[in-house]
Amino acid sequence: MSRTVDGSPHASAPVLAAYRYCEAVTGHQARNFAYGIRLLPTEKRRAMSALYAFSRRIDDIGDGALAPDAKRTRLGETRGLLDRIRGGAIEEDDTDPVAVALSHAARRFPIPLGGLDELIDGVLKDVAGETYETWDDLRAYCRCVAGAIGRLSLGVFGTVPGARDADRAPEYADTLGLALQLTNILRDVREDAATGRTYLPADDIAKFGCTAAFHASVAPSDADFTGLVQFEVRRARALFAEGYRLLPMLDRRSGACVAAMAGIYRRLLERIAQDPAAVLRGRVSLPGHEKAYVAVRGLAGLDARTAVRRGPGGLR
Repeated sequence: MSRTVDGSPHASAPVLAAYRYCEAVTGHQARNFAYGIRLLPTEKRRAMSALYAFSRRIDDIGDGALAPDAKRTRLGETRGLLDRIRGGAIEEDDTDPVAVALSHAARRFPIPLGGLDELIDGVLKDVAGETYETWDDLRAYCRCVAGAIGRLSLGVFGTVPGARDADRAPEYADTLGLALQLTNILRDVREDAATGRTYLPADDIAKFGCTAAFHASVAPSDADFTGLVQFEVRRARALFAEGYRLLPMLDRRSGACVAAMAGIYRRLLERIAQDPAAVLRGRVSLPGHEKAYVAVRGLAGLDARTAVRRGPGGLR
């Protein structure tokens, strides 16, 4: 196969245009994700953009204004498109640029496309308005909508030859996805409540007396909202600690990408831990200079070395 001057394989003009479309979607709609994948070589960055654009399409159906039955129909059509991608039935001149890009990426990398089926399954839970009684219930949902993304991404990243415990890499990628999703749930607790959604386990909410604590800029005086948030923060920290064990298994640039994306959410989590009520007042975010610092840490391999020093452990 011939290659371009930057070492990436040649792709046809329609495929390159499809990738450019996916990169534009990613840059416009996922700043944290786009920030991380900048650290990847061209071919991997394009593949990750294709994965994001297809995943975003699924999420947008779930979050959109269509009636539930119409959402289910659209999600079924999207699953059908995924089947066509999986079967190699997408031509390079197809009119759907996301399908073209993802089809090309799936031929270049061993991407476990079944993870996108899991994402559709998770979004169908949202459409049905499911709530979660226990952490085990919520964890099953998070594995669909976030753990699966971790495993899909690992298909692009790969592991370095001879990496210790590499057979556990999908497990660690999955767990890191859970950590990011639980952080998202904490950050968006009021925004989700405004749309009628509650993701935190009902058992945990009841334990801290927070049944009605998510709809205003302050928690009710009889609710231990701070206790609830700190409880979930500890759970997310444990997930991050376990998931970070993936980093030493990745090549330098893939590890830097994962460390940057995970590091941004890890710092968001700590910001929430410092001021739990902030999530009721507005959207918690990081300024650009903090994101740059996280990226530098990733490129320097600091988080990967920390994961190595931590040694065997795991969730309890």
